[in-house]
Amino acid sequence: MTHIENVEVLIVGAGISGIGAAYYLQQEHPGRTYAILEARGATGGTWDLFRYPGIRSDSDLHTFGYEFKPWRDEHAIASADKILTYLREAASENGIDEKVRFHHKVLGAAWSSAEARWVVDVERTDTSEVLQISANWIFCAGGYYRYDEGYTPHFEGRERFAGEVVHPQHWPEDLDYSGKKVVVIGSGATAVTLIPSMARTAGHVTMLQRSPTYIMPVPSKDAFANIAKKVLGDKRGYALTRRKNIVKQRVVYQFCQKHPGAARRLIRHLNARQLPNGYPVDEHFSPNYNPWDQRVCAVPDSDLFAAISNGSASVITDRIATFTERGIRLESGRELEADIVITATGLNMQAFGGMSLSVDGKPVNLPDTVAYKGMMITGVPNFAFAIGYTNSSWTLKVGLLCEHFCRLLAHMDEHGFDTARPELDNATMETRPLLDFSAGYVQRAMGDLPRQGTGRPWLTSMSYHTDVKMLRGDTVVDPNLKLTAGARSAAASKASKA
Repeated sequence: MTHIENVEVLIVGAGISGIGAAYYLQQEHPGRTYAILEARGATGGTWDLFRYPGIRSDSDLHTFGYEFKPWRDEHAIASADKILTYLREAASENGIDEKVRFHHKVLGAAWSSAEARWVVDVERTDTSEVLQISANWIFCAGGYYRYDEGYTPHFEGRERFAGEVVHPQHWPEDLDYSGKKVVVIGSGATAVTLIPSMARTAGHVTMLQRSPTYIMPVPSKDAFANIAKKVLGDKRGYALTRRKNIVKQRVVYQFCQKHPGAARRLIRHLNARQLPNGYPVDEHFSPNYNPWDQRVCAVPDSDLFAAISNGSASVITDRIATFTERGIRLESGRELEADIVITATGLNMQAFGGMSLSVDGKPVNLPDTVAYKGMMITGVPNFAFAIGYTNSSWTLKVGLLCEHFCRLLAHMDEHGFDTARPELDNATMETRPLLDFSAGYVQRAMGDLPRQGTGRPWLTSMSYHTDVKMLRGDTVVDPNLKLTAGARSAAASKASKA
């Protein structure tokens, strides 16, 4: 095992969160050393990993993009290749790509209070070498799901099926679906993205869903944004559009929360307008939960509804009894013939990229911890993480977390602190799951994640308005965050004497 240099901040993950964290760190602390560890061989995270047809954002890029880098493309709902180009431009323009170490997978990290630092075990995925890096801080920017495998439930009789079964997270480059019968199992964002794209060349595409999902038609271009850009220029036009869309997202979400019945009726009305007369809207597009209890799927320019209307795609709401040699038999008795089955059945969550944590030799059990301001966890010093919004653009939250993290570092520098550890004084405080979201991938992983409280600073807010006050406006000084000094200098003095 080889020991490598110490860096002050170790960022884990070179996707949208990691690149953003590096930018803010460079801007606010230009003299601080840092490195980005990326387990894969490329930057971009999600937008480089997924290769299935039609992959795109389901948030507008004026809020999903970075506050510091204008989105210049005319499409607000953008394809993965455009998003990837944007992210890599952000990294290149700021020299961030030079800090990325590819094929470096973090296995675990051990904190030493005596030395006020982490020692991180890293595997080189290209050579199988195991090495160590020490860091004063870890900033985990890897999101919350596993990149090496998606979620596929057990399907009775799957081995009997003579066709091909594909999970979108592992899309074969050579998959030819031209003229073929395709069944896509699922009704979430991946399914509603795949179906209209595949329907252009497939013989027919069927979306097979156990239950409906809320689906909202949206324009792929933001007319206001494109006019503002022309009139005000890229930077000011982008900033104005970003503010407009933040307000719009907040209003829509609050309306859905306060008036779920009215929101349900409105979404149904918008769906019915896009579908043929007499289409069974309630059977296929009326979920049994309220809007935004799970994420609402956006379909740009109504492409899914267009595919259904022209007959190249269809929707069936039923349960799978078993796979057969020729396709899938449903509980209703109907059999769907298929050449290819796509299992758009979801993700597997994984906290902090699957790394193990220990503090002074004691393993950290994540379900025993409580999230602090949605960015640190109790009992674990100098460890920050970034998880974005589930009800809005991911990057809005990440930007605020990065700002607050940099302000905390500045405060610690000014006062000579080297350790920041959230501590829960009230051991009987009521807690709840970290993500208050009913999506299946969240429910499956709930027992493996930290918890959250019911009030600040233990509440993991999903409100940009609330987070602006807490993360950007409020002081970093908090009685629940124990700041201490001296461990690092004492360790250095001891080493020099030795």
